[in-house]
Amino acid sequence: MKTLAKQTLGVSFAGSVTSSGLFGEASAMAPSTGKAKHVIYLFMDGAMTHLDTFDPKVGVEEAGETKPIQTRVPGMEFGDRFPKLAYLAGAISVVRSLSTETGAHDKGKYLMRTSYKQLNSIQHPGMGAWMVSEAGRLNQELPGNYVIGGANRHPGAGFLEPSLAPVPIANAASGLENTALPKYLPQELFDRRLLLASRFDEAFQNRRNNRQVEAYNQLYSEARRLMGSEHLKVFDIKEEPQNVREAYGDNQLGQACLLARRLVQSGARFIEVNYGGWDMHQDIYGRLDSKAGELDNALGNLMRDLHANGLLSETLIVLTTEFGRKPNINVNGGRDHHPGAFSSLLIGAGIKGGQVYGASDKKGFSVEKDHVSIAEFNTTIAAAAGLPFNEERFAPNGRPFKIGGGSEPIAALLA
Repeated sequence: MKTLAKQTLGVSFAGSVTSSGLFGEASAMAPSTGKAKHVIYLFMDGAMTHLDTFDPKVGVEEAGETKPIQTRVPGMEFGDRFPKLAYLAGAISVVRSLSTETGAHDKGKYLMRTSYKQLNSIQHPGMGAWMVSEAGRLNQELPGNYVIGGANRHPGAGFLEPSLAPVPIANAASGLENTALPKYLPQELFDRRLLLASRFDEAFQNRRNNRQVEAYNQLYSEARRLMGSEHLKVFDIKEEPQNVREAYGDNQLGQACLLARRLVQSGARFIEVNYGGWDMHQDIYGRLDSKAGELDNALGNLMRDLHANGLLSETLIVLTTEFGRKPNINVNGGRDHHPGAFSSLLIGAGIKGGQVYGASDKKGFSVEKDHVSIAEFNTTIAAAAGLPFNEERFAPNGRPFKIGGGSEPIAALLA
């Protein structure tokens, strides 16, 4: 029974020090106060609606067709398309008071990923690059930073070394592609070509002996070493039992979350899962059921799976988006862009679960209580991961930056 309880996120898994366990009983175990060794960053690309997910309203026209359901944490309600996450709410911290200054997708995504406004003069690093740079790799045989799904216009490593950029995996079901030599190219000929290329580059590298060139050399060397390596198995989700793959869901997000769990097991530091389709200007309630259902199932199974494998206590899960959507339903039956208020979730290592932080007003239009800036949110992530958020780091042009954006973390969210 003890094993069964652990596998189903039972009494051993508490939402917070004072909250009940996920089955409603008072837990004998306090949540982990350790820092996150891994981060799984679920980015809902396109601006996820807060009113229909984790900040539902009642008694106002702006609530739309979404009805609130009670979670297992008293007073915390989710939208009715999230029954699995409602059951697991003791592990979840909901931030309902985020806002941003931009309603433009690219600018909003850049700001959320880097904590800084987009500039023409500099490219800022994403959080994954910072984490690998500061904390180092846990597995020296594999990269530490990944992005699964759409990686277009991702800030990557920014002004940090190129080797810290996330490895792009376009489709979790296909794994890491282009890792085998083509049939027409035997190993011996491939090695000869590499040797010839290095000789051509030798004069240039001698003239340009700097960290950037060395970083690219390291990147190519690691890619070469990875080709044909047994470590490539981690990218193949077909190694998982069929029932596990089915449990996550036969869809882009479900399979990406499964791959993220495998990467965490292999020692990856930071895995972003990019899941688009949330830009719902039209027919929001004709599209929301499938998107929300896939999210509820994938994230719920990811939480259970990490816990069953003893990994949730050292993994931080972030669920976020670039901004929210307007409370009023437009003439096309959708919700338009709205940077004034939106919600995000924090789950796992370094976080106090089972709580709601901040609030929007009764229509979900503006922040009413405990406003959270993007910098405060990202600094809280950095603090939960044990990163030096209050220390300055310098770009090549000499400008100082801080991990998370130079703010203070939200103490109430941290374990």
